[in-house]
Amino acid sequence: MTGTSDLIVIGGGPGGYVAGIRAAQLGMKVTLIEREHLGGICLNWGCIPTKSLLRSAEVLRQAQHAAEFGVSAGNVTFDLGKIVARSRKVAAQLSSGVQFLMKKNKIDVIEGSAKLLGGGKVEVTKADGKKIELTAKNIILATGARPRPLPGFEADGKLIWTSKEALIPQALPKSMLIVGSGAIGIEFASFYRALGVDVTVVEVMDRILPVEDEEISALARKAFEKQGMKIYTGATLKKCDKKTDQVTVTFEVAGRPISQTVDRVIVAIGIVGNVENIGLEATKAKVEKTHIKTNEWSATDEPGLYAIGDVAAAPWLAHKASHEGVICVEHIAGLADAHPLDLTRIPGCTYCAPQVASVGLTEAKAKAAGFDVKVGRFSFIGNGKAIVLGESEGLVKTVFDAKTGELLGAHMIGAEVTEMIQGFVIGQTLETTEKELMHAVFPHPTISEAMGESVLSAFNRALHG
Repeated sequence: MTGTSDLIVIGGGPGGYVAGIRAAQLGMKVTLIEREHLGGICLNWGCIPTKSLLRSAEVLRQAQHAAEFGVSAGNVTFDLGKIVARSRKVAAQLSSGVQFLMKKNKIDVIEGSAKLLGGGKVEVTKADGKKIELTAKNIILATGARPRPLPGFEADGKLIWTSKEALIPQALPKSMLIVGSGAIGIEFASFYRALGVDVTVVEVMDRILPVEDEEISALARKAFEKQGMKIYTGATLKKCDKKTDQVTVTFEVAGRPISQTVDRVIVAIGIVGNVENIGLEATKAKVEKTHIKTNEWSATDEPGLYAIGDVAAAPWLAHKASHEGVICVEHIAGLADAHPLDLTRIPGCTYCAPQVASVGLTEAKAKAAGFDVKVGRFSFIGNGKAIVLGESEGLVKTVFDAKTGELLGAHMIGAEVTEMIQGFVIGQTLETTEKELMHAVFPHPTISEAMGESVLSAFNRALHG
């Protein structure tokens, strides 16, 4: 069997399926190849199911503190099986939604593993072993990524988990050690700690959430330790000794050896791109540190071959992949208003408790780039809605260019900041200055007022702080 399309998309995650939809909107005949689940890792084993687990943890925390709000909730308990089942149900619902979108946009979906043959040809091996050959002028690789392995701490699915095993625990461990304090590691730490697990986080860098602003990282650490987490930074892992149903991890901090014996270990130290067995050797595309090199339009060195999402350059975020897919397709279509993606304006969100969100340059990076900066801060303790919610621990920090008033970055920690960050994202996209942000009217009472106050603070005009 053979077939010809205008565009072949390999991978049906948030980059691939969105690219396919945009191409179909522009009148292209699209074929999408997916070997496992539409929606990719994000929808099935990442972003969506983790947020479902974290929502259950949030509801549990609220119920446990119901008495503070004059509400009697009795003896609050939880059912781990039902929490996990709800998470899987949410993922399945959204995956079926992607299937509907494929049909709606008349995209041909083929289940199977794809391999580039060069010259715009792709071979697909279906589940039954049958092979078909497809041809297209343009091909987009959206094959995603998988957890980065850690030598000596290889996942076994029982004692040492990747994020996938952590999403579907059969039983709740009493203790856990998490290697890595990026978004994935911290989100799992937050979830399991809320359920009563004794959680230890070990990070090789000198602070947790290392891509965030240092001030936000410090506040996050303080909040997590207050919740009972043990956190070690600047750590060097030494060895891992597996026992029947426990693991002893030895690491070193400032020359001091430390050993922790726990029930389970989660390794969350990043990702590696899925570049193997897809036929890249038949093309001119280059791979660097497991990720495919591309230009500003997601084009590889092979004419007509593009790569988007986690298999390409950082940041490895679902919303970046989706936007990248749209831009790539619009470039292929020759749209006059197609524009490269500005990587400095991609928001990052961590759905721990308290939530963390940011966009743009940190204070340190802005100064390192040569900017004379003005920095604003506003604490949630001065925000009426945050106090009403019982969520008065939080901060909004804004970084401006002192000369032009340009908003260089915004960094937040606290309740609902993952929703609020989009206000600053839009502001940056519109190239706003402090003047427009000061003229914007923030509704009262809302936590978003802290955003406006932070802007005022940067220019010594804060009204409530």
